[in-house]
Amino acid sequence: MVVEVESFFGVYMLYCTNPKFKGRIYIGFTVNPERRIGQHNAGRRKGGAKRTSGRGPWEMVLIIHGFPSDIAALRFEWAWQHPHISRRLSHVARRTRKESSLQFHWRVVSNMLRVAPWSRLPLTVRWLRQEYRLDFEPGLQPPLHIPLTFGCVRAKKKQQQQPEDKEQEESWVEQCLLCREILKAADRLSCFHPSCMMVCHLICLAKHFLKSEPTHLIPVEGNCPGCHRSVLWGNLIRHRNGCYGDLEEITSYSSQSHWADELQI
Repeated sequence: MVVEVESFFGVYMLYCTNPKFKGRIYIGFTVNPERRIGQHNAGRRKGGAKRTSGRGPWEMVLIIHGFPSDIAALRFEWAWQHPHISRRLSHVARRTRKESSLQFHWRVVSNMLRVAPWSRLPLTVRWLRQEYRLDFEPGLQPPLHIPLTFGCVRAKKKQQQQPEDKEQEESWVEQCLLCREILKAADRLSCFHPSCMMVCHLICLAKHFLKSEPTHLIPVEGNCPGCHRSVLWGNLIRHRNGCYGDLEEITSYSSQSHWADELQI
């Protein structure tokens, strides 16, 4: 089964199967996993990276997705590539002689998922190839809102809104449940439970969820002010971007700047 994800931002790990370079690891960013692995194996002239060109074949074995924007994903990629430079990963020990490159990079990303800001993002850890799968060490389990999944993933084009739907949306007037001010479509966030009619400004709901955690910028979960059920922030964002089924499989979207992008590595 291939999971389709709209507005995909992912950071992946490649494993080299070439006998001459077997076991080498490459970390990269992509908005389209299927296309990107093809580029790597086709060489630099076809869009592959300099470090992977001429050293294939490569297999994409792991991908982390669910980033709020390309900038957030690129910052994650940089830290994963340079764990001993990133100030958030200064506690991560260097690779030991007994560790393979795959094991080391898995240990690094396991640590990354436990520190801010990444520990508060609605991420999904996905093993694409079962034969390379590694388990989290007992002391390096990610937060409960970051699921570990298996299987292929495909970037799905975001559906274009029809002109008549856009006109109807612009003419519809809604009030934020929390501040009572008029809502604009770009700032609107609603509950994904069918019986709940809650609509709020994204920022208003974020502040509401963060009342018990005033030092943080990104909520993890909270009680919906409409139906009072406990909901994950990541699921609300995924619902906002068109996911009405398996909320764990749809990422949030931002083609421009995102408020989480201001967080430093």
